[in-house]
Formats: sequence, structure tokens, C-alpha cells
Amino acid sequence: MDYVNPVSGDTRGRIQPCTFGLSARLRSDLRASGAGDLMGGLAGLGRRGALALGAATLLAACTPTTKSTDENTVRTDSEPLERRFTELGSLSDAHWLGFALGGDSRVSAPGPTDVRVVGFARLTAGGVAAIVGGRQRGFQRETPSKPPETLAQFTPKSARWVRSESFDREVTGGTYSGAFYFDPSGDWVYFDTINPEVVSSSGP
Repeated sequence: MDYVNPVSGDTRGRIQPCTFGLSARLRSDLRASGAGDLMGGLAGLGRRGALALGAATLLAACTPTTKSTDENTVRTDSEPLERRFTELGSLSDAHWLGFALGGDSRVSAPGPTDVRVVGFARLTAGGVAAIVGGRQRGFQRETPSKPPETLAQFTPKSARWVRSESFDREVTGGTYSGAFYFDPSGDWVYFDTINPEVVSSSGP
């Protein structure tokens, strides 16, 4: 089946189809053989040991081996951000990434995927001052963690970041994790979020 990025809709990074429905007999044989104890070498494994080894090989083959290119593809469109971060208003000069976390894992079975959306964008003139000046938000000086390598070159020079956890909660509504850092002098925002949701009032 295809991996579909919830942010971009891309289908890059295919997951090879695989059947995980092992028979009851095989599951029983795996438990009886101690499938996790293969350190004694291959000699003398016998039928049950061979079954255990075969099951391990099957699981390894079912794990995606091709990393999605989304983590290295810098996007410059603002519309997906504006639909998720409506409190920021209109945005420009955006440089951001939207990629699946754990895409390289070779030990976990396919399942729900967390998507990180991280990057920089510019608010309209005076937009940051209006947000930071809001009552009871308690913005404080705070330096964000280092951005992903592919975004480092877009970090605003001489930015003096401030952050408010109260404002973070206003944007996320407590439904996903996210941090928003602002540079009042340049009207920049640096956002780092996991699974940001489209705000219903922003349209489909």
C-alpha cells in the first residue's frame, strides 16, 4: 500500500504489501521454540527454529526500507500553514517541512503515523507585535531548539525569539503538540508542531 502524507497528500515512500496473519499453528510453534533466542547459531535449529527464523525474516521484509523524501523537501506554500495556524493570519516567505516521524524504523509494524510540521514564516507588518502584546499571554525570551538541517539556512539573522505557552495552547487547542516562537523586529514565526489540524472555520 502507499504511504500518504496527511499534510501534503504525497504518496512517496511506499510500504511493501505484506501479510501479518500468521497461522495459529505457526504462532504456537514460535512460542514453543522461543523465537527471540536465536543467539546459539543456526546449527541444530530444527524445524521449529527454522520457523522462528522465517518469521523474523518475514517481519524484516515487511518494514519500509525507503525513507520518504519529505524530510528534505523544503516547501514555500503558505496556504497549508494558514489553514492550521489561523491565529497567525496571512503568512509569506514560508520555508517549512512536513514529514512522517519514524519513517526509517526497521523494527515497527505499519500503523498510525505522526507528522512533524516545522519551519519559518513571516506575518504581516506588525502582526507579531499584536500577538505578543496580547494580555495575559506572558511572552518570555526563549530560544528554540536547532531546526532541521535543511531549514537552517532560512533562520532569520539576529532574531530575538519570544514564546508563550499560553499562546501555544490557543493555537493547538490542546489537541496536538506545538511551539511557536516569534521575532517582533522582523515579524517572523518559527513553528514546530506534531500532527497540526486544519481549523474547521478555514474551509475543507
